[in-house]
Amino acid sequence: MNADMERPFERIIGMISEFWVARAIHAATRLGIPDLLTNGPRSTAELATLTESHPRSLYRLLRALASIGLFHQDGEGFTLTPLGATLRTDIPASLAPFVLMELSESHHRAWGELLHAVKTGEPAFDTAVGMTAWEMFGSDPEMAGHLGRAMHGLTENVLSAVLDVYNFAKFSRVVDIGGGEGGFVTAVLATQPTAVGVLYELPYVIENARERMRGTAEAERCELVGGDFFDKVPDGGDLYLLKWVLHDWGDEECQAILRNCRRAIAENGTLLVVDTVIPPGDESAPGKFIDLNMMVLGSGRERTEEEFAALFTASGFGLNRVIPMRSPSSLIEATPV
Repeated sequence: MNADMERPFERIIGMISEFWVARAIHAATRLGIPDLLTNGPRSTAELATLTESHPRSLYRLLRALASIGLFHQDGEGFTLTPLGATLRTDIPASLAPFVLMELSESHHRAWGELLHAVKTGEPAFDTAVGMTAWEMFGSDPEMAGHLGRAMHGLTENVLSAVLDVYNFAKFSRVVDIGGGEGGFVTAVLATQPTAVGVLYELPYVIENARERMRGTAEAERCELVGGDFFDKVPDGGDLYLLKWVLHDWGDEECQAILRNCRRAIAENGTLLVVDTVIPPGDESAPGKFIDLNMMVLGSGRERTEEEFAALFTASGFGLNRVIPMRSPSSLIEATPV
């Protein structure tokens, strides 16, 4: 039945139970079911043996997920669908690390403290876990690995949308600030064979990026630099990239990052931000719930176009334009003033 035709009671029940779906997807991903089905169908009994699971309980999990299209059920056996294949770990744009990070026990507990964040303005994560999200990533190598791989997978998914709407031809030195393991800057360099790049990240992330980029043609044209963007950023670039960085931070932290970019950027340079732009009013937009996730996890937030413009003005930039993409994110272009 079309959602617009449902009675309000049915719609709200469906909304309330959506977290059941998320937890079921997390369980199947943790068990590695999408990988185990890569080469064809398997029986529940075989999957239960391989995952050391209770056969009937595993069957009930997979039956539920088959009902929403992640798997195809044939009697007691299951086959991977194109939707479920996005959770394989051996594909470039895998969403499995995002599932393992975003639906981890620590994140799940943090969402349980949403009311605390609403009432106090404090991050729910700190209350639920006893440390900030960044401290957790810094102290837990497994979660840090999920974060790096999740950002790489999400970047792979958004790259074609960026390249469809933006021409990088005029830039010669591309500096990617907080660019994870280098997926974005190397994609830009691949379109501009005479340009050089700089990936600037925390030192432990740079080591992961070095391994991921090893042997690629773009690695020879990309300098990998470890540091802290609150202290300084590499100078001399005519394009500075900030992909999913500003939404991690409050306004004061964002202004510190942007002022460092302003000091470093060439006078004729361009700042290109990839982030969600919140539309006005009650217009439906994924970014409004991404914003709640940022409120739960820390001091970050999604912003309206006017709020981005205010950040840029306070930091020595002027907003030129917002470019929509076939993605929840938009491109936000600014230049020094």
